[in-house]
Amino acid sequence: MTKNAIVLGAGIVGVSTAIHLQRRGRQVTLIDRKDPGNETSFGNAGLIQREGVAPYGFPQQLGLLLRYALNNRIDAHYHLSTLPSQIAFLARYWWNSNARRHAIITRAYAPLIENSIAEHKDLIEASQAEALIRKDGWVKLFRTPAKRDAALTEAALWQSEFGVEYDSLAPADIARMEPDLTGDFAGGIRWRDPWSVLDPHALTWAYRRYFESLGGRFVTGDAASLGPFGSGWKIMTGEGPLEAEDTVIALGPWAAVATRRLGYSFPLGVKRGYHMHYAAEGNAVLNNWMLDAERGYLLAPMNRGIRLTTGAEFATLDAPKTPVQLDRAEAVARTIFPLGRRLDPEPWMGARPCTPDMMPVIGKAPRHQGLWFAFGHAHHGLTLGPVTGRALAELITGETPFIDIAAYSPQRFKP
Repeated sequence: MTKNAIVLGAGIVGVSTAIHLQRRGRQVTLIDRKDPGNETSFGNAGLIQREGVAPYGFPQQLGLLLRYALNNRIDAHYHLSTLPSQIAFLARYWWNSNARRHAIITRAYAPLIENSIAEHKDLIEASQAEALIRKDGWVKLFRTPAKRDAALTEAALWQSEFGVEYDSLAPADIARMEPDLTGDFAGGIRWRDPWSVLDPHALTWAYRRYFESLGGRFVTGDAASLGPFGSGWKIMTGEGPLEAEDTVIALGPWAAVATRRLGYSFPLGVKRGYHMHYAAEGNAVLNNWMLDAERGYLLAPMNRGIRLTTGAEFATLDAPKTPVQLDRAEAVARTIFPLGRRLDPEPWMGARPCTPDMMPVIGKAPRHQGLWFAFGHAHHGLTLGPVTGRALAELITGETPFIDIAAYSPQRFKP
């Protein structure tokens, strides 16, 4: 008899998990309050970051922390009124970002990143989404020799330890690659291995269509109605009640709310982010995904236009939009590239779900049978969706996961 499974959350992590469960003989229903890919998976930088072996840490240098405290930067912004409620999370995040602890976390995190391209490749080919993908890496630009040299030293270390490939770029290389770019850049790095996505929302939809071609289905529903039922789980959907032996919570930043209703308490924070699309002036062309590293924004030549993405905003999940970082970033970006008019009616905002140890939560719920977790991927949700989906589906169906996921266990937080 075929077992039923529910996957709550139709972002890239949830859709990927649904695919891998369906492939393994489960009858899967994917459930969300919105169509797939319309929340955090919609608004990312569009990078499958094979080079991203080290998760983003909290600054340790006192001088830099004091500059962040001024709250006038592009790469980070905070709501003063919400800091008291976030101080415990931020303190643990800062503690885990210590150089020694961060190095340990990086080694535990690396297997996810190392398999990110291969697992996306599988789903990209299966969903016939090759037209959405570029395979020529991305570029990180530096304005000062000191920052450039520090980044190159770190890149050499990552190449030695984790096998990531890169090129060192001189100013002449940057000018050749991006003839319409101006600005006095001291150099840069081109990461060779990552792939880029011309439309992240369209990629999630391609994966959703592939999932449905396997016999899976998507319905709308409310995670608040999920509860134990007999030996399994029951939830109300737009098509009525649905029962299943197994349920996966892959709700991104909303996972903390859903798991709290079931008696869990995960220290899940959020880093909000914004984007806007722009036309280019005249015949100007942006050829590469480019991060202005010392200012903290990224420009990406996507199908919808040139996407500008910001750094992190520390605020509550439901706080009103405050896109001040976007305005700051746009002002700087216009000094290095001829951006034209805005193409979106208003800035897009999303929220990255973050744990204080910078690693996702992947595995079995400690106190419930048939309940599984897949959330907390921070800046790498797009990157890690398929590798997470495969590893968790293997665990659910009794296989040995193809990578060791013990470091990402929900039990590490004693929730």
